[in-house]
Amino acid sequence: MLKSKIHIILVIALLFAGTVQLSAQTVPPKEDESKLIAVIGSDDAAHKDKVDACRGLALIGTKKSIAPLAALLGDVKLSHMARYALEPIKDPAVDAVFRDALGTLKGKPLIGVIGSVGVRRDAKAVKLLANILMKHEAGAGIASAAVRALGSIGNAAAAETLQTGLAHVPKDNQLPIAEGLFRCAELLAAEGNHDVAVDIYDQLLEAGGPHQVRAGALRGAILARGDDGVALLAKHLRSDDYILFSAAAQTALELPGTEVTGALTAGLDKLPADNQILVLWILGKRGDAGALPAVFPLARSGSKAVRMEAIRVMPQFQDGAAVRELVKLMGDADKDIAKAAQDSLAAVPGRRADSAVVAMLKSDKINERLTALELMGRRRMTASIPELLKASGGADAQVRPAALRKVGELGGPAQVPALLDLLMRLDASKDLVAAERALITVCGKGGDAQSYAERLTGLLARANPEQKNALLRVLGAIGGSKALEAVRTAVKDSNPQVHAGAIRVLCGWKTADAAPDLLALVRTSSDRARQTAALRGYINLIRDESLSTEKKLAMCRQAASLIQREEETKLLLGALGAVPSAEALSMAMVNLDDPATKNEACFAAVAISKNIFQQHPDEVIDALQKVMKATNNRNVTRGARDTLGKAKKAAGR
Repeated sequence: MLKSKIHIILVIALLFAGTVQLSAQTVPPKEDESKLIAVIGSDDAAHKDKVDACRGLALIGTKKSIAPLAALLGDVKLSHMARYALEPIKDPAVDAVFRDALGTLKGKPLIGVIGSVGVRRDAKAVKLLANILMKHEAGAGIASAAVRALGSIGNAAAAETLQTGLAHVPKDNQLPIAEGLFRCAELLAAEGNHDVAVDIYDQLLEAGGPHQVRAGALRGAILARGDDGVALLAKHLRSDDYILFSAAAQTALELPGTEVTGALTAGLDKLPADNQILVLWILGKRGDAGALPAVFPLARSGSKAVRMEAIRVMPQFQDGAAVRELVKLMGDADKDIAKAAQDSLAAVPGRRADSAVVAMLKSDKINERLTALELMGRRRMTASIPELLKASGGADAQVRPAALRKVGELGGPAQVPALLDLLMRLDASKDLVAAERALITVCGKGGDAQSYAERLTGLLARANPEQKNALLRVLGAIGGSKALEAVRTAVKDSNPQVHAGAIRVLCGWKTADAAPDLLALVRTSSDRARQTAALRGYINLIRDESLSTEKKLAMCRQAASLIQREEETKLLLGALGAVPSAEALSMAMVNLDDPATKNEACFAAVAISKNIFQQHPDEVIDALQKVMKATNNRNVTRGARDTLGKAKKAAGR
């Protein structure tokens, strides 16, 4: 079983000491320094006043403030604030004060001063700190503070002191000293003292301490060596110790160059699966195409988990060879492998991958062509539209509709002429449906979809019935007066198939200009199913926001007089909810006593009442009181109660 080590990121917490950040406060005038000094030296001043004075001196204090502040370092209550004020003063005398205090203070004040020495990076204090470390009675807190301060000072002398300490403490107690040494090594390396930094890292690595120390030490040892670190990297990339192996692999992310790629790939095929997966992940992040000859074999055979990872990282190399390899792997017998290869190919950026997908579309294998179409959509290959149009008119019955769908997905108004030309040459039902949907989609992407109506209506005369119905459905989708006129004409077509198709389009019309036609169908059609469809279409048009309230009411009255089934009544009640009128409310309330339509009537009454309670509060109050008695629906009751309260307020009740 593979271990869960793939994405282990070994971070060594190097606690860099920093100066205390001054909180936002008003900077006192420089001439107030003497006043503030007087406050901190006064026996009568309150503690808070002394604290505030220290804050002020932290902002304006000079050499004159050093001695008065130093006098407070032994005061448990004020030692912290005294140091807070002393640390920003740029005068060597402050360092002398802190060094003197190292030999006289004890307990928390001593720990604080040690921290201040580290903040100011006083190199002259290294021996004093070393002496504190050597005292067995110093205590853990003081010793830890001294270690941190030495790490913050970070010079060669501080490092030597800590190195000596590391060699004489048990492994269980190495961590604090190791942290100090990490600080030293980082600072020394940053200042160009790489040899000293390397010695520190090597000692930490050889000390065999906690795993995070060993991992951090290896990283530092590799990076501090510069170009010479590649050999150490290569050594530990073959380590049996997974901690050191993974630390080396992660460090490779920080190193550029082909030598590093070579170190990662050398013997990659012989590593355990866990290690292979981590190295593959690292190689992918680095993106050096020189690694591909080592990646390809792992993708072709062996552990499935390794194969999957090798395939997943290929897009990150952005190389033509990776594209070709992925195309081959898409034909793998293992479906998971094939799918992973397809997903990776979809993610490879650039023209080379696009060209490979286009080549797949020209294959003589149906599966490859269908896969190519899917990839074109995923890759948003708009430049491939000419090839898609060719495939849309090709000989393959499976490819044609799939290609047409992609034209709709990727194309725009510019493809309308080509799609219309294709539609007029297609006969199969699936092809015509795909062409129709593609046309609806691309027309919808234009600024004015209705502008295409004239072009579509011009083709109706020479279209066969199947093609004509497809064109009518497109006209229904784009709408407009020209499109509606064409549908009206088609309703009278002598061909039963076209006649029926035109009626279906008319019944699904989205704007109220089709209302008279639908009303006429309800009244004159001998086909009960068509009557029902037309009435439902008519009722749906009542929701058209362009209609006035009066027009909506008139349509509601017409519909109510023609309804013969409960389903139509429920549909009308839904439409009534969008009519802000007292008459609409009355029409809804008529259905409140009918168990079959009670729920819909309650919903409609509440919806109408929300819009008219100010103009017709009495009618609303009466209606909603009845609704609350009739319904058990919590949402309806909540809405009714809320609007009822507003209506009563409007009525002055």
